[in-house]
Amino acid sequence: MTDDEIIRLYHSRSENAISETDRKHGTFCRRLAMNILSSREDAEECVSDTYLAAWNSMPPDRPASLRAFLGRITRNISISRFRKNRAAKRYAGIEVILSELEECVPGSSGDAEIERRLLAKTISDWLDGLSEDDRAMFVRRYWYGDAVKELAEDFGETPNQTAKRMQRLRRSLREALEKEGFEA
Repeated sequence: MTDDEIIRLYHSRSENAISETDRKHGTFCRRLAMNILSSREDAEECVSDTYLAAWNSMPPDRPASLRAFLGRITRNISISRFRKNRAAKRYAGIEVILSELEECVPGSSGDAEIERRLLAKTISDWLDGLSEDDRAMFVRRYWYGDAVKELAEDFGETPNQTAKRMQRLRRSLREALEKEGFEA
């Protein structure tokens, strides 16, 4: 079934929308949740919550990409679950990913909303200046939470080469942020 057909099922409030969504995008959503949570049970719950959220919030206009729409929901729900687990002293896989970016991304100060928008624009501009492979690798690591080993396999590198590449990308991001007045 195509994404447009699935979206029509949501708009017509057909329960088949959930099963068709799971059939087409379930693996992607589960992998994303697992990368963040490192717990199959929590990931499954987050994917179920994703489908419920999609059911309740499917926009009247078709999302440009159903996969991206579901990915954003899954990621947000998984991060919320991660924070809840962390508060309960249950640590998960995203700890490493977040600690890698700590040296690049500044804390908030001053007018938080304006600063957040400027930071987002600076990061977006920086990403636009990367090669397609570097951008894809960075987004897969820090948005989707893919493991360095998995990225290395997909990009035809050794894990050590990929780790060094990620380190260079983080350094480049930090320099771009510092140039715009952001300090970690």
